[in-house]
This record gives sequence, structure tokens and C-alpha cells, in this order.
Amino acid sequence: MADILVIGAGLTGLSTALLLTRDGHRVTVLDRDPPAPAPGTAWESWHRPGVTQFRFAHIMLPRWHTLMRTELPGVLDRLAAAGGFAVNLAGLLPPEVRDGGRPDDDRFDTLTARRPVLEAVLAAGLTVRTGVAVAGLEVRDRHVTGVRLAGGDILTADLVVDCGGRRSALPAWLAAAGCGAPAEERDDAGFVYYGRHFRGPRPPVRGPLLQHHDSVSVLTLPADNDTWAVAFVASGHDRPLRALRDPDRWTAALDRYPLAAHWSAGTPLTGVDVMAGLADRWRSLVVGGEPVATGVVAVGDSACCTNPSLGRGAAIGLLHACTLRDLLRETEPAEADKLARRFAERTAAVIEPLYRATYWFDRHRIAEMEADAAGVTYRPDDQRWAVARALYVAALSDPEAARANLAISSVLATAPEVLAANGLAARVSAIAGGVRYPMPGPDRAGLLAALN
Repeated sequence: MADILVIGAGLTGLSTALLLTRDGHRVTVLDRDPPAPAPGTAWESWHRPGVTQFRFAHIMLPRWHTLMRTELPGVLDRLAAAGGFAVNLAGLLPPEVRDGGRPDDDRFDTLTARRPVLEAVLAAGLTVRTGVAVAGLEVRDRHVTGVRLAGGDILTADLVVDCGGRRSALPAWLAAAGCGAPAEERDDAGFVYYGRHFRGPRPPVRGPLLQHHDSVSVLTLPADNDTWAVAFVASGHDRPLRALRDPDRWTAALDRYPLAAHWSAGTPLTGVDVMAGLADRWRSLVVGGEPVATGVVAVGDSACCTNPSLGRGAAIGLLHACTLRDLLRETEPAEADKLARRFAERTAAVIEPLYRATYWFDRHRIAEMEADAAGVTYRPDDQRWAVARALYVAALSDPEAARANLAISSVLATAPEVLAANGLAARVSAIAGGVRYPMPGPDRAGLLAALN
């Protein structure tokens, strides 16, 4: 078994450490932020400046739940004991769309919570060195042998796993050590989020958890212990919507959306939290068929990160961690070159399609929002976007379309897989009939009037 250092005690770093520890590896997690308190006090007392989304809206998708139930069921038990909210997403569909339920609807089960509670639960039982900043890598002949801490101490390992998230400094560390630069694609996601948390009697679900409207989307996400989150998702270029920073204007705007307005009826736990400056990014440590360095891998958001409004980060990160765990069962860290190459190959096969699909959605949705704000109709040449939007509309009334849409949004299947079944693509286009925004809500002028 190997000595492994995991950099970053976020959701993916902790999950990676749990999986590798369960396989018998000696794992130490390094994190610069304070240690996790008990889950019951995590929201109020834990501050994690190193994590961009720490106090923002979160949901754990069914793909994450399926993997956890198979690989780390004890985590789910602890999360339930900490007040996690168990929900079946198919069970939230309107009765006429739920259609009495289907035998395989249990695939849409999940257990969700606010991120501080999730991380506090995951950290239990792990060796986590907190308040420790990694300053660089120890490298010999392009092989990483450990890390150098800010205070000068050196920690050695058979493998270093970077789970540093969106802000990962891995490229800078590799450059400082004289290694080549990773291959990287990066694009400004373009979205800005205006979110709040509430507590009280849990609001009934009257529409999709992610609702698309003219120039804006609305997220309504249940969480643990009778709490929930609501967020507006807009274009970062949309200056008039920056008025959503004001809690009164935020509430006035939400009141215009009948299927979401009642989600502000609880006791506010926050003002309006704003999150922006996010990027879609794909990174590979194998360039031109050659590893930039061996002895180090990037997992989760350190390797690929996308727009958070689809909620896919935790599921993709856990799947990526499972991919690494499986590879280490057949390839020793001492086989450094083989490990680096095979991990890149499996990442490309398992993770990259999910990243590409999410990035594709991001580019179209942000362009659609900006077209709405400019008063024009978004009509791209990509016919797949028309089909995707038709599926979203048809899912509000058709049981098969609803489950297809849920399977895609839950990261249980890809759009080509579900749309190819039973001629669904043609059927949803006929059902949608060209409608773009089927749910009640204001047009652009009505939204701006609410803000003013």
C-alpha cells in the first residue's frame, strides 16, 4: 500500500481520501483552512476562505448518491444522522407527470445538505492536517516525491493527489519545479449568482429545482435540518440585474416567479451572497502523449470545473476519485509513468464527456441569457440546443420526457443516450411546439420593473 498526500479537504479531496484509506493506503489530507467542527455547528462556526462555494447553494445529485451508496455507505449514514434531507427527484414531479411512479424511479434518490455540513461529515475519521499551506512540489527528474509547506517542512509521498479545486496552484508549482505546463482549455463561464439561505417549514416544490426564464434562471434547493437555498443565476455582463445584491430587491424579483416565490417565506440565514468570476476549465497533465510530471495527479475541479448551477461538481469529482482508486488497484505508484498515462486516458474516457456536455450547455445558456437581455431571440445553428430546450419544456407534461430530463440532470445518462431511445427527440420537439420559457414568470421588462 502507498503513502498518499491529498491536497485540499473539500468534497472531492475528502472523498478521495476516504476511498483510498478504505483500500488500505496511508492517506494524509492537507488543507490551509481551520479544522471541521461537529456537523451540527458547521454552518454557524466554520469559515473556509479557501473554498469559493463553501456557503453557497448546493445539491447532491443522484449520481453522487448512487456512488456513495455503493462505495461509502457509512458517509450517507452519518449525513442522515446530521439532518441530511432525503429526497427522490422523481417524487417531486407533478402527479400527472409522476404517473404513479416507475419501478426504476429509485435511481433518482439522493441525500443532500449544505456544504459545511457535508464536509464536516466527510472529514470524520480521516487524518486531516489543517492550517497547512502547500508552497510547492518536491520534484526529482520530473517526478514528484512530495510537497513543500509554507513553513519550509517537506512531506514525502508515493503519490500526490491535487484536489485543490478551482483555485488549484498546481500549474504554478509545476512551472516552479521546472516541469512543463499542463494542457489547459479555459473559458469564462460568464455567470453570476445571487443566493440566500433560509430556515423554516420546508417549502413545497411546485416546479423544477432549476427554472429557466427570460434572461435569468432560478435555483431552489432543499438542504439539511429544515434549511434551503434560493439563487438567481444571471449573466455577469447584465448590469441591471446587479440590483439583486439588495435583499429587498432580490425578494421583490423572486415574488414575480409564482413557482418559486414561496421559497423566500422562511427565516433568512444570510443576506444576498454573490458569486462570480467562475471559469469552465479542462486541464491535463499529459501533453502530446508525454506526462508533464509523474507522481502527481489532479482530481475533480483541479482537473475540470464547470458552471455550478447544474450542480455536477460533486458527482463528477466523486466519479473521478473512484477512477483513481480503481487504477491504483492495478497500477502501483512506483509504476509512475504508466500510472500518469493511464489516469489521463481514463479521465478522458470517463470524465471528459461529462465536462464537454456541461460546457456545451453553459455556452448556449449564457448566450441565450445575453440575447434575452438584448431583446433578441437566441437561434443558434446547433440543432441540439433546440432539442435540449424542447426536452426541458416537454418534461413539464410528459412522463417519459420528465425522466429523460432527470436522468441527464442527475448525471445518470447523457443526452444522446436518452434522446436516441424510442424516437424521443422528435416527440419532445412536437410537444414543446417552439415554446422557450414554459413556466410562469415575468418577461425582461417585468423583471426590471420588479427591481426598480
